[in-house]
Amino acid sequence: MRRLRTGMWLALAVVLAGCARPALRTALPRPEPARGTAGTIFDAETAETRAALAREVPRATLPAPAAAAAWIAATQGTLARAGVSLTRPQLIVVVNRDHSVQRLCLVAAAPSESWRVVGCDAVSTGQSGRRGYFITPVGVFAHTTSILDYRALGTFNENHVRGLGLKGMRVWDFGWRVAEKGWRRDGETGEIRLLVHATDPDLLEPRLGHPASQGCVRISAAMNRFLDRHGVLDREQEAEARDNMRMAATLPADRTPSPLAGGLLVVIDSANAA
Repeated sequence: MRRLRTGMWLALAVVLAGCARPALRTALPRPEPARGTAGTIFDAETAETRAALAREVPRATLPAPAAAAAWIAATQGTLARAGVSLTRPQLIVVVNRDHSVQRLCLVAAAPSESWRVVGCDAVSTGQSGRRGYFITPVGVFAHTTSILDYRALGTFNENHVRGLGLKGMRVWDFGWRVAEKGWRRDGETGEIRLLVHATDPDLLEPRLGHPASQGCVRISAAMNRFLDRHGVLDREQEAEARDNMRMAATLPADRTPSPLAGGLLVVIDSANAA
């Protein structure tokens, strides 16, 4: 992977922002038949994941080729700056916090294969200008077994909102992270618990696609179930669950882990990239 040149970011921001426009979206295609050679296993697994995403996340879309290439380039650049290199094929959850984008894309990545965008869905990241709301931090965040995830209780808060979604929705916990205080103009930071979670299906899910969270990444219920069922972020968790009952309890009983399961969340911002 090579570092993106600074001069590329303006064009990159335009292309990534275009992912939010209907004109650049196409329906997720059906998978191509798997071919038997070793060099096509990655392609076959990617195609199967794309087909599953199309079935299970009806609103998922696939960006146009130029936009998909920009997502991949931004992901590779962010990983390179963080000093993270891949040693195996895996799915990476990539979130663009740019206010004009606000989308999550699954990127199928491999050390020696061309990377692919599997599909994208709307999210909400941290909102600015509101006291107590942080800006979702950019960077590479690993989902590790050092922190146990948990499940939403489905209860209402004081505002009669189910902040983590329906009962049983998965909450992925990436630990304490430094984030900018969105209500200040001096760049002051504080710590937030960086989570990826569903949201109220009636009041807040229809608003996905716009910044609205207190710093976490809000996703749709359908995407929540997809990531959970296929263990997209759970490679370490799946391995440890064999001997750890507490870890096993955080995983769904009906799961079908993907061979491309990984554990990386990458947050980018095409509006403020450097």
